[in-house]
Amino acid sequence: MKLPIWFFTLTLLTFTASFGQNEKQYKVNTIAFYNVENLFDYEDDPLIFDDDRTPEGKDHWTQEIYEAKLANMARVISEIGEDVTGTSPAIIGVSEIENRRVLEDLLNQESLVKKDYGIVHFDSPDRRGIDVAMLYQKKLFTPTNYKAYELVIYDDQDRSKRIYTRDQLLVSGMLDGEKIHVIVNHWPSRSGGEARSRPKRIKAAELNKQIMDSLFSEDPYAKIITMGDLNDDPTNESVKEILKAKSERDDMKIKELYNPMEDMFKKGLGTLAYRDGWNLFDQIIISTELAKKDYSSYRFYKAGIFNKSYLATPRGQYKGYPFRSFVNGYTGGYSDHFPVFIYLIKEKN
Repeated sequence: MKLPIWFFTLTLLTFTASFGQNEKQYKVNTIAFYNVENLFDYEDDPLIFDDDRTPEGKDHWTQEIYEAKLANMARVISEIGEDVTGTSPAIIGVSEIENRRVLEDLLNQESLVKKDYGIVHFDSPDRRGIDVAMLYQKKLFTPTNYKAYELVIYDDQDRSKRIYTRDQLLVSGMLDGEKIHVIVNHWPSRSGGEARSRPKRIKAAELNKQIMDSLFSEDPYAKIITMGDLNDDPTNESVKEILKAKSERDDMKIKELYNPMEDMFKKGLGTLAYRDGWNLFDQIIISTELAKKDYSSYRFYKAGIFNKSYLATPRGQYKGYPFRSFVNGYTGGYSDHFPVFIYLIKEKN
C-alpha cells in the first residue's frame, strides 16, 4: 500500500494574516527536533560499536559519503522554519549523532556556518555510541545551565544486566531575554517488540517527568519544552499516563503538559513509516506557561512536521516514506525520520 505524503506548511503570509486584525507585530522563533539517522564519522572508535560505519566496515562508510550526509543534514536544518522566521531554528535538538566532531562538521557546512550555532553535548553510555545534543543560534539563545541525566534500566530477563542507552539532556537558558528549559530525548527503541520493550520507555518517561518536576519545584510557571524521538506515539502509555500530556491547551492547570503532536497523529500524520503505517515518535511537548494564549511573552503558536517533498522516498515500494540515507548502501537520502518543529511568538514592544 502506498501512503500519501502528509504536509504541514505555514507561510509568513498565513502567519501575518492570522494576527493582522489586531494590527500587532510579533517576534517568532522556531524550535525543532531532528533524528538525523546515524550521523557517524568515518573513523573507528575502539570504545563503541561503530565498526560498520568505517571505510572497511559493512557499510563502507567513506569520507565522501560522510560529507554528503553532512551536506544533506545541514540543508534540512537550514530550511526548518525559514519561510516564516527568515532563518533556521533558534534551537534544535538532534539525536543519533556519534560525537561532538560530527556536530562541529555539520555546523561548518556552507548552509549553516554563517548562522553561528553553539553546541551542548555530552557523550552518553549508549553501546552504539549515539548521543543527543542541542544546537542553538548564539544570537538568539544563551545557555546558562546544562546537565545530562543518565537513564538506568536493566534487561528484563537478567536484572543484573544493565542496558546502556542515551542520556536525557537538560539545557536552561535565555531565549531573547526569557528563561526556558529544553530537554532533548531519545528513548529506548522498540527492539524485541513494542510490548516487550515498553517498560524501558516507561522508565524513560519517569525520568523525564522527574526532571520537569524538579524544574517546577523551583518555578511552578517554568517554560519547559521536552522534545525528541520517544519511540512511542502521543497516545502511548509513556506519554499519556506517565507524562500526562494533554491534547488540548485550553483550561490547562499549572505544571501540566500540552502535546500538539497528538492531534496530528490522530489525523494520520507521522514522522516515520513502518509496514504501511505511520508513527509519530518525534514529538515536542510544552508546559502550561508556554501553552497560554497571552502573547506578551513567548508562547506556543503552531506545530508542524517538516516533510518537504525532497525528504520523501521518490519511487518504489516505499514511495512517500522518509528518504533514508542508508539502505543496503548509501542512497543519497536524508533520514528515516522527518523533523518536527514549533513556533514560539510574542508581541513586539
